[in-house]
Amino acid sequence: MAPIVFFLLLVLLVVAFCVAVSCLKIVPQAQAYVIERLGAYQGTWSVGFHLKWPIVDKIARKVNLKEQVADFPPQPVITKDNVTMRIDTVVFYQITDPKLFTYGVENPMMAIENLTATTLRNIIGDLELDQTLTSRETINTKMRANLDIATDPWGIKVNRVELKNIIPPAEIQNAMEKQMKAERERREAVTRAEGEKKAKILEAEGAKESAILRAEADKESAILRAEAEKQKKIREAEGEAEAILKVQQANADSIKMLREAGADEAVLKIKSLEAFEKVADGQATTILLPAELQGIASVAAALQEGAKSVK
Repeated sequence: MAPIVFFLLLVLLVVAFCVAVSCLKIVPQAQAYVIERLGAYQGTWSVGFHLKWPIVDKIARKVNLKEQVADFPPQPVITKDNVTMRIDTVVFYQITDPKLFTYGVENPMMAIENLTATTLRNIIGDLELDQTLTSRETINTKMRANLDIATDPWGIKVNRVELKNIIPPAEIQNAMEKQMKAERERREAVTRAEGEKKAKILEAEGAKESAILRAEADKESAILRAEAEKQKKIREAEGEAEAILKVQQANADSIKMLREAGADEAVLKIKSLEAFEKVADGQATTILLPAELQGIASVAAALQEGAKSVK
């Protein structure tokens, strides 16, 4: 009997140890455990170490408190102008109340998906095709507000809603592609026209600058030629004046030398006649002589006649 009792006690101790260990629970970060006691809600365990009663306490649900992403498949919607398109959405949500999330709705993700589809249909039904394609931000804002209000009793907070894809019908896609192609060609044509216009403007400005530079060059050249001609005439005049001055100086020196050599008045008068002879070599047709020179000229003429008679 003793070995059997000992074995039973050992089994009971092992079972008690296993049960005690199973009652020790550690809740990790960003999670929460919903606890039920005898089928009724008992409490919510947050992060840390916890101990539950065996058999009577049960972990009803482990709730992830991180922000989560739900990517729903495309949903068919109809616009205000009766165009059927497909739109898929992405919902960013976070569980804020584990108790409401556990007991508020049977299948929270299915509920959010269906609620997203109905809300999207309601919003798109008030918009036309062009507004739907250009009002993503408005649609996102309205959907987030509506979903946040609807999911609040479920302990879920919708942080953000994004329209992932908007897929219009094939014929509308083809028409949009043609329109985009025509618009792109129009922009390219406008760009080319603006480029040609700028090129012509630059060419005209270049021709204008070239003409201005040529005119300035001609002006500078004319000024330089006039200045050179002026300097030439000034130098010629200075040369003639200097030559006349030197001739006069030479005559003055000659007369001075004659006086120093004791030449009489007759010699000086003869030198004067030689000077008038040079004057007579010019283009003047009439020369006025002093009375003294006329007397000398008559004496010279009488001497010449006497020399002829002697011959």
